[in-house]
Amino acid sequence: MSDNMNPVGHTIESKEQHDNVIKAEKRKKLQALREKGINPYPYSFDVTAQIENLIKDFSNLNAGDKKTETNFRIAGRLMTLRMMGKASFFNIQDNTGSLQCYLKTEELSENDRTSFDLIDLGDIVGLEGYIFKSQKGELSLYIKHFTILTKTLEPLPAKFHGIQDVEIKYRHRHLDLISDVESKKVFVTRGKIIKAIKKFLDDRGFMEVETPVLQPIYGGAAASPFTTHHNALDMKLYMKISPELYLKRLIVGGFDKVYEVGKNFRNEGIDRTHNPEFTMLEFYEAYTDYNYQMKQFEDLCSSVCKEITGSYKVQYQGKEVDFTTPWRRLTVMDGITQYAKIDSQDEAALDNYLKTNSDKPIKLENLNKGEKQMKVFEIAAEPELWQPTIVMDHPVEISPLTKIHRNNPKLVERFEPFIACMEIGNSYSELNDPEEQRARLKDQESKRNVDDEAHPMDEDFLHAIETGMPPTGGVGLGIERMVMLLTDRPSIRDIIFFPTMKINR
Repeated sequence: MSDNMNPVGHTIESKEQHDNVIKAEKRKKLQALREKGINPYPYSFDVTAQIENLIKDFSNLNAGDKKTETNFRIAGRLMTLRMMGKASFFNIQDNTGSLQCYLKTEELSENDRTSFDLIDLGDIVGLEGYIFKSQKGELSLYIKHFTILTKTLEPLPAKFHGIQDVEIKYRHRHLDLISDVESKKVFVTRGKIIKAIKKFLDDRGFMEVETPVLQPIYGGAAASPFTTHHNALDMKLYMKISPELYLKRLIVGGFDKVYEVGKNFRNEGIDRTHNPEFTMLEFYEAYTDYNYQMKQFEDLCSSVCKEITGSYKVQYQGKEVDFTTPWRRLTVMDGITQYAKIDSQDEAALDNYLKTNSDKPIKLENLNKGEKQMKVFEIAAEPELWQPTIVMDHPVEISPLTKIHRNNPKLVERFEPFIACMEIGNSYSELNDPEEQRARLKDQESKRNVDDEAHPMDEDFLHAIETGMPPTGGVGLGIERMVMLLTDRPSIRDIIFFPTMKINR
């Protein structure tokens, strides 16, 4: 294939020339409308019906039936157009669906006829007419009045096929939503998932709160932050990587059940499951621990799955995922033994496994034993965790905000749920011993010269813990990953309206 050919056999120049011809024709029609005294951008239109409701209310009509006693006013984008002499069929798409429309130009007023004669695919129009069913049995609107509401100047993507170029799909999401009904449904489902999550927590007595996006000290996760500068205060600020430390202060202040669904920002790589800006649910509940939250977490996910899909079982990328509770429990150390086939406490065996199985070089001298154990688990076990699994009891070295395991001082009371080989959340029995918390943060602070994701010291947070935080269970859930699972989308970019993209220059 020559350099100037695209996959469907058109030269790039001819495609650009074709689009330019369409754009020029659109501008001519725009000018013609204005010369006829027709405003191509009126201020409003009185919509009295949505397509979804018309289909629901009149789908049982028989072929040839008419409902001439009532006129409905709908508005939407012109998606198809078939002219047959003085009669025309076309499809209008609004926020709720698509409907066939029919008109005879001779029955329109002069202004309406002029507007229709100067219409293009993609234009937004207002229509008034009555419902009927065509002889072929298709529900339709018989148009009595036709109004142009927005004259467009850009051509639409090829009809029926959506956008195949993912770069265009993500960068120009509006085109994707116009041309791909399934893509639009994904985002509708995303909204429903968030509502279902909030309802689950609201029904259990949680209060929704908000925490600062701009923070003087970042914390609550192992991640690199985005930084900015506040001019009036002449101080460096960080964009939130987690709401954890602020939500815990609310627990200290006497709010026993709090949650936030909000944006987090982490200055990290971009891949199938990571975007620098993402949405996270975090909730904290006083007088509970990670054992209690394991049950609550799986109940939350399974109930949302049932609410959204009507079943506890879904298909994800061609394989079944069963959200039915209880989920499998797997300790980190058992996972290493089962999947790596080595002794999880044998550091030499851990080193050898990492040297042999890691895709990229690892500086073992910079890792403590707990970090090595987690890397082995990540390589050996995580790719095997398709069905919902609670991975629990992590090494103490990697969890500075978590209580020591009540039965093993080398571990902490932490769990991470995995589904379809993806970590979808995190939970702790939260550390509330102020002396131990200070010592853990000091240890993290000492590592910051070699690990830029080590947790910084936060004296204000320590002051809150010293004031007294009750026993608390805390949980985080990645909203995007849950949406990916319940909409069968392989990439986080498919379920974020506007994923982070490199600017075209």
